Amino acid sequence: MNLLLPINTAWRALGANKNRSFLTMLGIIIGIAAVITIFSVGKGAESLIQNQITSVGSNLIGILPGASDDDGPPASVMGITITTLKNKDIDQVEKKISEVVVASGYVQGRGSASWQNQKMDINFIGVESDYLEVEDAEVEFGRFFLNDEDRGLARVVVIGSAVNEELFLGMSALGQKIKIKKESFTVIGVMKERGVVGFSNQDRQVIIPLKTAQKIMLGIDYLSLARVRVEDGANMTAVGEQIKQVLRDQHNISDPSNDDFSVRNSAQALDLLGNLTGALSFFLAAIGAISLLVGGIGIMNIMLVSVNERVNEIGLRKAIGARAKDIEAQFLIESIMLTVLGALIGIMAGVLVAGGIALAAKSLDYAWDFKIGLNSVLISCGIAALIGITFGYYPARQAAKLNPIDALRYE
Repeated sequence: MNLLLPINTAWRALGANKNRSFLTMLGIIIGIAAVITIFSVGKGAESLIQNQITSVGSNLIGILPGASDDDGPPASVMGITITTLKNKDIDQVEKKISEVVVASGYVQGRGSASWQNQKMDINFIGVESDYLEVEDAEVEFGRFFLNDEDRGLARVVVIGSAVNEELFLGMSALGQKIKIKKESFTVIGVMKERGVVGFSNQDRQVIIPLKTAQKIMLGIDYLSLARVRVEDGANMTAVGEQIKQVLRDQHNISDPSNDDFSVRNSAQALDLLGNLTGALSFFLAAIGAISLLVGGIGIMNIMLVSVNERVNEIGLRKAIGARAKDIEAQFLIESIMLTVLGALIGIMAGVLVAGGIALAAKSLDYAWDFKIGLNSVLISCGIAALIGITFGYYPARQAAKLNPIDALRYE
């Protein structure tokens, strides 16, 4: 059989009912677009995580309060307050492990910052004086606070570049007094622009001494987290184990299964977050696959309607010599064309949506890469063709089994 003839016939049949054909393809379009978008967003999220970790350095080790297994985050990441990590724990880590260059505890909170009649919502973090070295960050104007200022509960603050622009409208912020919540602080420095790091806009935050944040702003005596910078070339896994042992000694823990903290280096954090984003992507892709299944059922129903509408045509073709397999092939080709055309439109829609998400993320200063995997495109087209064959076979078989005499008499 000349393949061009049934393809041409199928194209004319689909074109004769454009609206119905488009509505039939809609389930396929939505399903394919969802799959393409989900996999692209998953790749973008992975690139974001990689870029975030690269930006803060590969020789960082994070310490979080709360236990966790190797595959999951500690409870503190989920917003549960855990008070087991103390300032003295980090002091001992820095003192007892020679490979540790510097370390800092962190606490964080939210509030409003005001100066004269200007006001804005900000995140504030309390850190130690070694923060700049831990984060590999820089002060653009002024200076960072000193260790003595941290110990003396000094009310000084270093502000992000966006806070400087929005609150002080381009004027010099150094020496000015701002209110954070109800407390007054003197601005001693402005940070160099950093953008989004660790899913937080660093330029819209203010930095105050750790003990000032704990005792005056938050009324706590524990840490939200800690970061440790290790000397270049050190074995990160070995240093991580040393940190665990120091913390066990501090917390009087003899059984590692009773750990009330989590220690992760950059590579482990990357693997964990990659597993989480991958699992989420496949879960959402499964939801997209349901749309494809619904779309396939819709195609089968419409093809059955098409068979009933063209019974006379089928009878006439059989009467002039068309074989059952020719009729079957005709309707299978129509079904496959519907799904593949729907897949192509879905791919274009998915690329546009994924591109829009990437642009939105970049506009928010996230280091988000726009990626469309060739595998996801090929898989989408293959799935569409498979759906066309699977759900088109029954209608095509029904058409092929029609008796030509009965078909010609059908009204």
